[in-house]
Amino acid sequence: MFTGLVVELGDIVSLEKRGTGARLFLDAMALGQEAKIGDSIAINGTCLTVVEVRGSRLAFDISDETLKSTNLGELRARDRVNLEPALRLNDRLGGHFVSGHIDGVGRIRSKNLEGEVYKIVIGTEPWIAGYLVEKGSVAVDGTSLTVVDVMRDGFSLVVIPHTAKMTTIGIKSAGDRVNIEVDILGKYVAKYLKKGKDSNLMQALKEQGFV
Repeated sequence: MFTGLVVELGDIVSLEKRGTGARLFLDAMALGQEAKIGDSIAINGTCLTVVEVRGSRLAFDISDETLKSTNLGELRARDRVNLEPALRLNDRLGGHFVSGHIDGVGRIRSKNLEGEVYKIVIGTEPWIAGYLVEKGSVAVDGTSLTVVDVMRDGFSLVVIPHTAKMTTIGIKSAGDRVNIEVDILGKYVAKYLKKGKDSNLMQALKEQGFV
C-alpha cells in the first residue's frame, strides 16, 4: 500500500527486454541506500519488487502485462520517474490510499501555467472518468492529486509549484501518457451501489478499514 506522496525522483538507466517482460534499472540516491531485495516500490505509481541492489542502483522485473497496461514500457535512459516505498506500520499517512495497481493510462491534453499553478487536463477512457468525483483523489503517475473537474472522458487538475518541482508532473507536456489509479474507496462505493447493496456500504467500508 502507498499514499501517493512521492519521496524521490529516480533516473532511468536502462530497460532491458527479457523474454516477454523486461528488467528496469534506475538510480535512486535516497531509496537506494535503504532498499533491500524483496522491497516494494511504486515507480510512476506501479508497484514493483526490488530484485537487485547495487549501491544506489536498483533493478526491477516487469511482466508483459504490466508493460502493456502502464507507461513503463515507454521509459528510456535518463527519463525521470516518481518513486515511493511501500508504507510501513509506523509511517505517517498522507495523500490517499494507493494500491500500486494501475487502472489505465491517460494522456495529457493540455498543461497551462496560470499564475503560479499548472492547470492540467488529462484524457482517459470514460469508464475511468466514471469513478472520479470533483474534489476527490486520483493518483497520476503515483502522485496523489485532487480532481478539479470531471468530464465524460477525462478530468482536470491544479498542481501547485511544490508538487510540480518534487514530481514528474512538472516536466510532463501535452501528449505525454501518464498512469492513472482511481481512488480505491470509489471502487468499493461503485461496486456496492451497482449490486444494490448501498444499505451495507458503511459496514463494508468498515470491514475494509476505510472508516
